[in-house]
Amino acid sequence: MAHRESHRSGVGGWLRAAVLGANDGIVSIASLVLGVAAADPSPGAVVTAGVAGLVGGALSMAAGEYVSVSSQRDVELSDLARERKELTETPEAEHKELIGIYVKKGLKLELATQVADALVLANDPLHVHAHEELRLDPSELAKPGEAAVVSAVSFAVGAALPLAVMALAPASTRAYATPIAALITLALLGGLSARLGGAPLGRAVLRVVAGGVAAMGLTYALGAFFGAVG
Repeated sequence: MAHRESHRSGVGGWLRAAVLGANDGIVSIASLVLGVAAADPSPGAVVTAGVAGLVGGALSMAAGEYVSVSSQRDVELSDLARERKELTETPEAEHKELIGIYVKKGLKLELATQVADALVLANDPLHVHAHEELRLDPSELAKPGEAAVVSAVSFAVGAALPLAVMALAPASTRAYATPIAALITLALLGGLSARLGGAPLGRAVLRVVAGGVAAMGLTYALGAFFGAVG
């Protein structure tokens, strides 16, 4: 029977952006509408603030992820350009460096030389050196556009839930229904991210729920305070 292994590191980029965006959308908008409702419970004020927060937050997430991941990609491209230049100008020194890497991993010099020769002969030298020296795959560099779109969409989807609950729930239950719905969704999101990433379930769920409780509780308290003194 064939041996199969399941590795999850390949989903790291988009998963990080999606989880971060959805988590921020839920927590930010739930906190925002709860804070506004505590100060001014009129539906118009709450919904207006929520919609503005959703649009502004989604665009902010997209811009932030694009800038951040673009910076990462710039560093990767710079490292690859430098490695490409070194391979062109000093190929023998680079080859010795590659052999040295395999020696440090535990191979005898003769075997390390054979491995380096075989890999460079069978593959693009830049690909081999980038992988061994830089821990980079030239075909899988950071993708700022993908990160921006995933973050914006996931933020908007996450934000839509507490906003919809606050807008549609009866006035007498809004203060309870919104945080409960947000925390349940955060728990599910934490569980999903843990499952996809192969991380411990309890720790992932506790992390996102605790953060949500703190953010919503503090924002609601501040809204109630300013509403009382306003």
